[in-house]
Amino acid sequence: MIKRILASIVGVGIVVIAIAAIVVWEPTLPETRTPTPDSFSQQQIDKGRVLAGIGNCAACHTENPDKPYAGGRPIPTPFGTLYTANITPDPTNGIGRWSEEAFARAMKEGVSRSGAHLFPAFPYTHFSKVRDEDIKALYAYLMNQAPVASQPPANTLKFPYNVRMLQAGWKLLFFDDEPWQPVADKSAQWNRGAYLAEGLGHCSSCHTPRNDFGAEREDARYAGAMVDNWYAPALNADHKAPAPWTSQEAYSYMRTGGSALHGVAVGSMAEVVHQGLARASDDDIRALATYISGLSGAADEPQARAMAAAAKTISAAHRNEAATLSRGEQIYATACAACHYNSANQPRALRPELSLNSAVNASNPDNLIRVTLNGVSTEDGLPGVMMPGFASALSDEDLVSLVSFLRDTQSSQPAWSNLSERVRSLRQ
Repeated sequence: MIKRILASIVGVGIVVIAIAAIVVWEPTLPETRTPTPDSFSQQQIDKGRVLAGIGNCAACHTENPDKPYAGGRPIPTPFGTLYTANITPDPTNGIGRWSEEAFARAMKEGVSRSGAHLFPAFPYTHFSKVRDEDIKALYAYLMNQAPVASQPPANTLKFPYNVRMLQAGWKLLFFDDEPWQPVADKSAQWNRGAYLAEGLGHCSSCHTPRNDFGAEREDARYAGAMVDNWYAPALNADHKAPAPWTSQEAYSYMRTGGSALHGVAVGSMAEVVHQGLARASDDDIRALATYISGLSGAADEPQARAMAAAAKTISAAHRNEAATLSRGEQIYATACAACHYNSANQPRALRPELSLNSAVNASNPDNLIRVTLNGVSTEDGLPGVMMPGFASALSDEDLVSLVSFLRDTQSSQPAWSNLSERVRSLRQ
């Protein structure tokens, strides 16, 4: 009797597994000849180049600068490390044998040419919103890159997260493949910005915290998140910046790499601005700025009002400094003030005002600590302008004193906790 029951259970399990396999199975698409350069118009290729920049494809898919788009860049996740794919037209290691259909399926459905489900570190959850003609242009551009015979390392995901079949279940729970639709009561500029930000730009994938399954939390969209050991600050009404992110400030930041009222782009965002968005037209940058500034309700905020808020914040910070005689102030006066001191009525992007700076006002201290340790290279921030790192000049205790002083006098936000631990960890 027991044997029959066990046999029945096993039989049912086999049937369930078989049904599940059928449900999640995706067919292998046939290999094709690698398209020749004249398979596409120059207009398509040029458009694809711009779109690849907006999607920041090169940043993720390039580990060795001498081998662009050859993949191999590690993407650490709570589930293990993923390595990005080679998306050059190499026929063996890249996508040279992929048809346009296979490429479009990967982009919009998260399924590779072989039928394997892709892990959502590849943001197909956003690329599914991209229009077909833009997918075609992106395919044309990538197929006109130099093929690189480079095989990325194998992923090192923990079990069971390394079972690709389970990604089908993840998609059922978290993947919305509905095409993007314009919002009728919004301007054409806002809709263009929304299409770029929510599609190829996949902005929320960095600026939104994720749940235990690695999916973006819909209840906290653009509320800020940690990415590559950088804090991507909130872009919604939860942002801590004392001056509003007006459309003009958002435009300046994305076009030049710096905003007088918020600071400069560093880390991952510097790559986005200088390697990716640099290819985009002014119209598209303005559209993105309109959409992004609207997330916090500041799209229509007058620039004069933002400047007035900035002047009030700077004046208050100056009064705080005058009342302080701490070790942190001594370090600030010696190492920082000459470059970062602004008049209340004329903050300048070239010498970021720390009382307005996003890193000083953020809920997480990591960006401020990392920039103080490592500086800002001429490739980050505003082109040609740099800040030296102080890793060798300041001890851990000095850094804690400096960061504490800045938070206490330059920000109205609560003090950070565990600063000593964060400084030790980030220095390593």
